[in-house]
Amino acid sequence: MELLNAQLLGRPLRLEGNMAGWQQLYWDNQLVSFRDAQASKEGPGDDAIEHHFELRADDQPLQCCLRLSLQWQPFVLDYAMTVNGELAGEGQQDSQAMEQSVPSVVLPMKKQFSLVGMGLLGLKLLKSAKIIKVVLAGASVAAYAWLFSLPFALALIACLVVHEYGHIRAMKSFGMKTKGIYLIPFVGGLALGENRVNTRWQDVVIAIMGPTYGLGISLVCLLGWLLTDEPVFAALASLNALLNLFNMLPILPLDGGHILKSISFSMHSWLGLALCGVAAAGGIFLSYYFGLALLGFLLLIGSVEIFFEWRYRHQSRLLPLQRYGQVVAALWYLVVTLGLVGVIWYFAGTGDALLGLPLTILQS
Repeated sequence: MELLNAQLLGRPLRLEGNMAGWQQLYWDNQLVSFRDAQASKEGPGDDAIEHHFELRADDQPLQCCLRLSLQWQPFVLDYAMTVNGELAGEGQQDSQAMEQSVPSVVLPMKKQFSLVGMGLLGLKLLKSAKIIKVVLAGASVAAYAWLFSLPFALALIACLVVHEYGHIRAMKSFGMKTKGIYLIPFVGGLALGENRVNTRWQDVVIAIMGPTYGLGISLVCLLGWLLTDEPVFAALASLNALLNLFNMLPILPLDGGHILKSISFSMHSWLGLALCGVAAAGGIFLSYYFGLALLGFLLLIGSVEIFFEWRYRHQSRLLPLQRYGQVVAALWYLVVTLGLVGVIWYFAGTGDALLGLPLTILQS
């Protein structure tokens, strides 16, 4: 994560680091100081750190020192810079400031091969051509019209756009630049941004705003059905709830995977992991108890995936959630998920075979 972006001698001074203790200090994009990760460290704590380095100005050597007082929970970084023993600058960085910022430079990270990642890369290579959006949108309308009908396809596309707009709106609230919405036939949609997230709170909000907007659309359609008794409103509400519910599964790259990973990776003790495990087990038990076999199975797969990656959480370059952020994110996730399940369950109780199809899928 980018811990600090300041000025020294009229040039940018940038500090990159992660919770394992790894730090790199750049002056005008030139590496001037390095601190390796603490492999034996059990968890993040408070650190007092100094970076000593030498710069040259007008062929004169300058002895520089960056003193840091770092606290992780809640995140507060106090810093003071000296040049030849004289104070050159000081300040403070907190979590609120980081949540309203994006990294000025994205450092390269080794990634595993992924078909999904390759697909996203291919889409990004084509994103500059606006015609691609039109082609994909047209293909999506044609695909859903073939499955259902043209009016229903247009209404479903509108629901997908609202979901993706939730992601876009969240990105813009953090000051990030966006590149629009892409519709993908038989898959859904994709909201692209130009910037990467710098904190796990950004990751949570951007991920969960899509399903939140999706739940809103399902509730609006439910209200429309209650007022007009038009079956198209009922069908849209039920199908849209199913699509958004799958997005809430704790499996990457789905929205739920980002949310649950951010929550669990922000817990810095085995007690935190145990609480997360109990919550996941409770969700799996309830899924099977109410006959939602597919949902319970996918919850199990996602929970196992997060558990095996949890040990590497300190290597992340994202600022972790604070305690209140973990609670808010968990409650937000729970409310949206239960709301979507409630919509599906309500329409399944109408006795209509088509409206009960989403629940039948979850029970398969």
